[in-house]
Amino acid sequence: MKLTILQIDAFSEKVFGGNPAAVCRLDQWLPDAVLQSIATENNLSETAYYVEKAPGAYDLRWFTPGVEVDLCGHATLAAAAAIFEDPELKVDILRFSTRSGELRVSRSKFGLSMDFPLTKPIPIPTPPGLFLALGIEAGEVLEADDYVVVVNDESIINGLAPDFVALHAFPKRGIAVTARAKNFDFVSRWFGPRVGVNEDPVTGSAHTWLAPYWSEVLGKTIMTAQQGGVRKGTLVCEVKGERVVISGKAAFYLRGEIEI
Repeated sequence: MKLTILQIDAFSEKVFGGNPAAVCRLDQWLPDAVLQSIATENNLSETAYYVEKAPGAYDLRWFTPGVEVDLCGHATLAAAAAIFEDPELKVDILRFSTRSGELRVSRSKFGLSMDFPLTKPIPIPTPPGLFLALGIEAGEVLEADDYVVVVNDESIINGLAPDFVALHAFPKRGIAVTARAKNFDFVSRWFGPRVGVNEDPVTGSAHTWLAPYWSEVLGKTIMTAQQGGVRKGTLVCEVKGERVVISGKAAFYLRGEIEI
C-alpha cells in the first residue's frame, strides 16, 4: 500500500520555521497500530490523518511519536493547508470531526483561522519539584490539560533548559511556560516528554488556554503570540466568548509516498 504524505511547517510563512507536521489523507481508517507506527517513524511532534466524509467535512486524528492526542492545533492547520490546496474545492470553511468535537478552519487575513473551544486555566499550588525540573526559581502555576507556568520576564523563556526526565513524571500532557513580551503580546515554550515530545516548537492547542489567560491579564481580545526556543512560530489569537480563534500561516516542505 502507498500513502501520500506531506510535511508542512505550520505557523510560519517560510520553510524551516514554525512547527513541522506530517499530513496523510486516507480513503478509510487503517488500524490504530499502523497509524501509530507511521507517526513513530515520522518522528515529528504530530502526524495528522484525515478521511473525507463530504466536500469540506472530514474526520481528523493526530498522533505524536508515542500516543494519539485529543487536540493538536498545528497539525490541524497543516491538514487544512493541504486540503485547501485542492483547486477544485469549492468551500470556504473546513469542518473536522475530532476527539475534541467539531473544529472549523477558514481562510482569513491572518492565513488560516482555526475555531477551537476555549479553556480557562485554573490557578493551583505549585506541584512539588516543578520549578526545579524547569530550572526556574518562581512563577504562577495554573492548570488546564497542561500545566501553565507564568514567569515575569520573557528572557526566562529563551533561557529555559528543562530536565525532561524530571518533567516526564508530572501527570499532565505537557507544561507551557509563558511571559508577557515586548514584540508580541506574549511568548511561550511547551514541553511534553510524557507524550513523546520533549519540546514542541508551536503548540496551537496550548493557546486555547494561554489566550484566555492573557486576554484577562492584558484586557485584549486579539493578541499576537510567539512560541518556541531555537525554532519559533507566530500566531494570532482571538477570544470570542467560549471559543478562541487561532490563526497562522503554513509553508509546504515535502511531498512523498509511504510504502507499508
